[in-house]
Amino acid sequence: MRYLKRGCWLQLFKFSAVLGSLWILFLLSQLKTGKSPAYILKYQWLVYTDEDESPEKVCNCSAILQGEKEALLQAKLLTITKDFQKVIQIPDEYYINATQDCRKFQKSRKYITFPLNKEEEDFPLAYSMVVHHKVQNFERLLRAIYTPQNIYCVHVDKKAQASVFAAIKAITSCFSNVFMVSKAMNVVYAGWTRVQADLNCMADLYNTSTTWKYFINLCGQDFPLKTNLEIVQALRALKGGNSLESEEMPEGKKGRVSNAHQVVDGKPIGKTKDPAPFNLPILSGNAYIVVNRGYVRSVFEDKRIQALIEWAKDTYSPDEFLWATIQRIPGVPGSTWPNRKFDMTDMNAIARMVKWQWHEGSEGSLQAVYPECKGHHVRSVCVYGAGDLQWLIEQHHLFANKFDADRDPIAIYCLEKYLRHKALTDLV
Repeated sequence: MRYLKRGCWLQLFKFSAVLGSLWILFLLSQLKTGKSPAYILKYQWLVYTDEDESPEKVCNCSAILQGEKEALLQAKLLTITKDFQKVIQIPDEYYINATQDCRKFQKSRKYITFPLNKEEEDFPLAYSMVVHHKVQNFERLLRAIYTPQNIYCVHVDKKAQASVFAAIKAITSCFSNVFMVSKAMNVVYAGWTRVQADLNCMADLYNTSTTWKYFINLCGQDFPLKTNLEIVQALRALKGGNSLESEEMPEGKKGRVSNAHQVVDGKPIGKTKDPAPFNLPILSGNAYIVVNRGYVRSVFEDKRIQALIEWAKDTYSPDEFLWATIQRIPGVPGSTWPNRKFDMTDMNAIARMVKWQWHEGSEGSLQAVYPECKGHHVRSVCVYGAGDLQWLIEQHHLFANKFDADRDPIAIYCLEKYLRHKALTDLV
């Protein structure tokens, strides 16, 4: 360097001065929007930008979230083009290779690796995540809800492909607060093993950490509708209560609990069953819950609940009544009285928004529970498209199901950008 001519030094000095001026102008532009230099240095790298090279970046997420027809039509057309479908597919091997350098993986994927504020730091959460395929969906979900103060248990179905298990294990290995369940189950649809998968994670989370306040269970095709701060604030507002569907059992579902079912060759076979122990009234609900730590403790220690669990093991689809019934047992922390006046529907609970095909209807229909699905249906459940986002972000639910990055990644991409922008904007 000492052999550089004076002219070269002068040019280098001028170039440095230009760079410095540009940086000052950038800081000033950010200050006009209320962002301090300290904020920029600490958080700017976490912002999702078009430079991140996501194939979905060609979409106008702001217009999509506002429901603008032209932007939604462009997104719809893009999702059905062959070239786009090819480029959005991410093989399991990508995650296995990308996580060889965990620090680089966390940084490139923009994981939030430090608490954004004291309110979130002081209110850690515990998550159970039950997955059997679609690694990309899982990784994007984990990134969306990840904070270092929370704790995450991941259950991968024993039937899952080896590449799925290897990829998810590789991802979890990059985080000290994310771990694989100690005992994985071979999950059978509508069978007891679906509940046992959550119970196994629930036990691991309870025994691993004593600090978390609430338990939330997810599946791989869920996605948050709120930031972590908003979730914490919603849970604080419960004042120790739980939030989950728990209502009178519909007539059409009573056969699920009045008959014992055994799965033979993948098919349920039923016979008459004794009434529930302790004369517990069986309530209807669903698999997804938001419950406090005391509720979880009761699941493992309350003799009534232990008896109910044993009784439920040969029922059909026990995940759709077990948690709901526990929520109405007197003495369980955060529970409500079993009287039907305390019934809570899935629309009133904050746990999960699911659009069922038979409850959809045209705009303005008084019979419809929610507007028609803008994506597609799988087993009568709406798999959300970009056109569903404007309605979804207006809901009070913490999470929504289902999303599919293989079919419509634009819905996830725009929701990701919206939530990240909101999370970082709230810091200013």
